[in-house]
Amino acid sequence: MINYTIYENKNTDQWVTFVHGAGGSSSIWFKQIRDFKKQYNVLLLDLRGHGESKPTLKTAFKQKYTFSALANDILEVLDFLKIKKSHFVGISLGTILIRQLAEMYPERVQSMILGGAILKMNFRSQVLMRLGNMFKYVLPYLVLYKFFAFVIMPKKSHKQSRVLFINEAKKLYQKEFIKWFKLTAEINPVLKWFRQVELNIPTLYVMGEEDYMFLPSVRKVVENHYKSSKLFVIEKCGHVVNVEQPNAFNDAVLSFINTAK
Repeated sequence: MINYTIYENKNTDQWVTFVHGAGGSSSIWFKQIRDFKKQYNVLLLDLRGHGESKPTLKTAFKQKYTFSALANDILEVLDFLKIKKSHFVGISLGTILIRQLAEMYPERVQSMILGGAILKMNFRSQVLMRLGNMFKYVLPYLVLYKFFAFVIMPKKSHKQSRVLFINEAKKLYQKEFIKWFKLTAEINPVLKWFRQVELNIPTLYVMGEEDYMFLPSVRKVVENHYKSSKLFVIEKCGHVVNVEQPNAFNDAVLSFINTAK
């Protein structure tokens, strides 16, 4: 089972589960824990191969990762902890896993908060992925990862997020990085489906106004999925909203969850 950490709150039966992105770990939520554990039970996860979730023999020999397999990793922890339903907060690639989980097990997802959400790979991000695929066996993965981090978070003000993610990525193994990178091959059909299908689950997108790669497509989807979805844009903020503007992020997310109980 993947590694997890819990903070219990005896005053509530409500849970908030945090799902980080590729190359990160549960430590990226350090600016959320204090505020959230005051009101909710908190569950932090380290995705497969990240943080303290070291590759097991079982996963080491599985050549391919899929979004549904990674979503089932999350479900396994919920089942083990007997959490019937949770609010989910994700960042970047973690938002895809939350949406995948909601697709498969909607009864387990009370609300979705998708920070720096990825709903469409624009031309620039598709070029990035192609470059990555060409060089993934040739270049050390950290060189690729640093390059991606700079393209996605280019500004001076994004430096803290960049450094945090690069430091977390250093803990990955090259083989693990390649497995996660190969996931991008199935990303387009998955995202196309997510853009088309609106789930009946309260959803808040929290985006930085400087998240130029992913914000435009999120705006379009929220317009179309207006029954269930809302968009909150944080000014002077890039892709990793929870790290760059934690106060604005925490306030927006907590007030949304309070209405979605």
